[in-house]
Amino acid sequence: MSDSIEIKIDNKEVESRLLDLAQRSENLRPLMKNIAGVFAYSTEENFKEEGRPDKWTDLAETTKKQRTKTGHYPGQILQVSGKLASSISTYYDNDSAVIGSNLDYAAIHQLGGQAGKNQSVTIPARPYLTLTDDNCNEILHNISKYFEA
Repeated sequence: MSDSIEIKIDNKEVESRLLDLAQRSENLRPLMKNIAGVFAYSTEENFKEEGRPDKWTDLAETTKKQRTKTGHYPGQILQVSGKLASSISTYYDNDSAVIGSNLDYAAIHQLGGQAGKNQSVTIPARPYLTLTDDNCNEILHNISKYFEA
């Protein structure tokens, strides 16, 4: 006679939670919409505070003089006309959340580099499309909350 032990586990709750997670992961659009919203808020704050957590490089003296002549100084960096800030748009679908600008000069302000006639002007990077640690934590919190069972 063999001594055997049989253990039966009722795993209906585990199966139910896994099924719920699988169903939620099929429709990530609401989560991506939320993440795009965090991107937009963060970018607005970056323009408002002129860089976060590190402040942007101040304007060159020549730029300040030019802006003074046209009545745009003092004023906020990257916001002479407001075109760059107002060009920022978000996009989201089931698989991604994206933020950006369609302006030709948007990248040079984000990344820095050479611009102007014969690339003779050095533009410092003033990253406006950045997330703070708090923004990242908010996104992680929203992901966790979205997948709570």
